[in-house]
Amino acid sequence: MSSTAATKAGNPEADFSVSGLGNPQEELGKLLSGQYPDARGRYGPFGGRFVPETLMGAITRLEEVAKAAFVDPAFAAELRDQQRVWIGRPTPMMRAEGLSKEWGVDLWLKREELAHTGAHKINNALGQALLAKRLGVKRIIAETGAGQHGVATAAACARVGFPCRVYMGAQDVERQAPNVQRMKRLGAEVVPVTSGDQTLRAAIDEALRHWVSDPMGTHYLLGSAVGPHPFPWLVRTFQSVIGTEARAQMLQQAGRLPDAVFAAVGGGSNAIGFFHGFLGDSQVQILGVEAGGTSDEPGMHSATMAHGRPGVLHGCYSMLLQDEAGQVADTHSISAGLDYPGVGPEHAFLHAIGRVKYVRATDAQTLEAVNACCRHEGILPALEPSHALAAVRNWAKANPGKTALVNLCGRGDKDMPILMKHAPMA
Repeated sequence: MSSTAATKAGNPEADFSVSGLGNPQEELGKLLSGQYPDARGRYGPFGGRFVPETLMGAITRLEEVAKAAFVDPAFAAELRDQQRVWIGRPTPMMRAEGLSKEWGVDLWLKREELAHTGAHKINNALGQALLAKRLGVKRIIAETGAGQHGVATAAACARVGFPCRVYMGAQDVERQAPNVQRMKRLGAEVVPVTSGDQTLRAAIDEALRHWVSDPMGTHYLLGSAVGPHPFPWLVRTFQSVIGTEARAQMLQQAGRLPDAVFAAVGGGSNAIGFFHGFLGDSQVQILGVEAGGTSDEPGMHSATMAHGRPGVLHGCYSMLLQDEAGQVADTHSISAGLDYPGVGPEHAFLHAIGRVKYVRATDAQTLEAVNACCRHEGILPALEPSHALAAVRNWAKANPGKTALVNLCGRGDKDMPILMKHAPMA
């Protein structure tokens, strides 16, 4: 559960490897038919629950309550109603005419940044807040990196009626100051975390420590598709509304499915929800885009799939960036939301079976994509989805005229301090 990668010899849970996976198509079939996650919360070898005994009761209860809620028509109706009147779903889709002409492809954008609070994070925050009512807890805690999950959780708690505390790395508090003020305005207590690397990893560590102190009276509203089961499954379930809408909108507006879909991947919540709409369409290429940072040197990127190996972090077995001693490596990204040394276990599974290709975009490429989107589309995207836009630009060189769809998972208002520092306008 801490920031140490558990790859210790003799631990049977930590000794899993991807060699246990079967035929890729059969493995994908298990995922699409609901056989994954299995009873142990695993996607093949990835996932599971690596938590103190004090948390097992809360985690088990959360899984049971969630499973009951997902088959309850009353819960589905309440969630749909709040998604419509409060979040503003369905979010629109548009053809990016300027970027299409500039890059030589037919580019479409899923406008998730138009959801309430400015990012996809609200989908999961609302869903888990509604589950928290069924759990009967007294308070909600959360972690945040870029601040969007913190804002979404603060808003959902205000809507549903829970006190809210958000843990945020001190470094992220500084570089995401606008979102800190938004959280406080929405009634949340923001706790700067000065331990560890002072980014998202440290914030998750601190939130988990707090949860251990009151597991039955507190709900930890984890924001990404990481952590112990049932969190990766839970987050993906609430975020899959993105992919469901996007697929239907492409067929309605473009008259066809895209040749490729792109989404940024840190922990992986926006991407896993988006990708699920297209996993069963074999003709659609799926690309997850990691933070390439400034170089491939250790500590200068957050590209877990490219440079990581299996291990345990924050309660689940997945791909991690580690040093030679098995300690979690330092990371870097210009985007606070992608500055994480691990990735969700379902992403690790999709990478292992080859259904999703994971590529990188550097800080410099990302900043170029921000400027291009601003100037050609009149949209200021967040740095996270700008990684996906940068990957489209690279992909377009070998795929002229083909159709690409990007999940524009957040707006760039929150990133203005970073943009003013690293890409000031003349």
